[in-house]
Amino acid sequence: MSVYTPLSLEEVQAFAEPYGLAVIDLIPIQGGIQNTNFFLVDHTQKQYVLTVFEELDTEGAAELVPVLDCLGQAGVPVAVPLKHHGQAIHSIAGKPAQIAPRLMGEHPEQASIEQVQAIAQAQAKLHLALQDFPLQRDFNRNHAYWSEVASQLRSKMPLADQQLLDQVFQLFEVISQEYPDRPTGFIHSDLFRDNTLFEGSQLNGILDFYELNQDEWLFDIAISINDFCTSYPQAHLDMEKAETFLTAYQQVRPLTQDELACLDIFLAMAACRFWCMRLQVAQKNAEQGRTGEDILQKDPIEMRMMLQDRLQQVLGLG
Repeated sequence: MSVYTPLSLEEVQAFAEPYGLAVIDLIPIQGGIQNTNFFLVDHTQKQYVLTVFEELDTEGAAELVPVLDCLGQAGVPVAVPLKHHGQAIHSIAGKPAQIAPRLMGEHPEQASIEQVQAIAQAQAKLHLALQDFPLQRDFNRNHAYWSEVASQLRSKMPLADQQLLDQVFQLFEVISQEYPDRPTGFIHSDLFRDNTLFEGSQLNGILDFYELNQDEWLFDIAISINDFCTSYPQAHLDMEKAETFLTAYQQVRPLTQDELACLDIFLAMAACRFWCMRLQVAQKNAEQGRTGEDILQKDPIEMRMMLQDRLQQVLGLG
């Protein structure tokens, strides 16, 4: 994550001590767009991740702790936060924060077939494990939310971008109404390669559940296929990997016929969501004067290219 809240080693040592940790080193983590993260090293050389929540209050940050407990019990590889005095979330620099064990591994640069299989099966397990989980989030970033974001951004877009936005929303409306049997539940919402850790083909960790959200499972599938099964930098869909993903996912949870019929337009709309998100973040960073080497701002153009590519599939031109 980008570093929005700089911290000194002394501040972190004081924060970590009640968890039973004697921190000797603090390393900022770049990447992502919403929270501040640091690697911590304790006196035994064990490593942890300190997360400072930039947008959530204490209650909002704490609600994910039982979710991670549940996923761990279901065999999904996640980092369960440490606790002291019965709580995982405490305050640092006036913001809620937590410490969790560091899961070891690397983000895949280009995902292998085996890695695609592993993430697809883990995602399906995640969906089923949280199917009846008793959680009400303070936000609901579903299609209605992203429609509103797109509407707000549209007025400042060039004409070509406005036309592209209108096209994907119109096609989505028509196709999704024709094929309505698409189950909903909790989705990760941001299951990109940089939120996974692999050692070879072994999936060691799924990270960053702060966008966990009630939505259609097919959106989560589309988001992950778009990232794990794309040939960069052209943003073309690798059909072999996409088919591998679907086969592996369906070994755990078979898709409905309507989900399969809607996959192409969901791939396009998932790309559109992240195009809008990156435009929104760029706008926010500019307004708040967030600059510097510790602020990573992902390129909206990459997602625009992906959206165009996925629309070719929807229109039968790919």
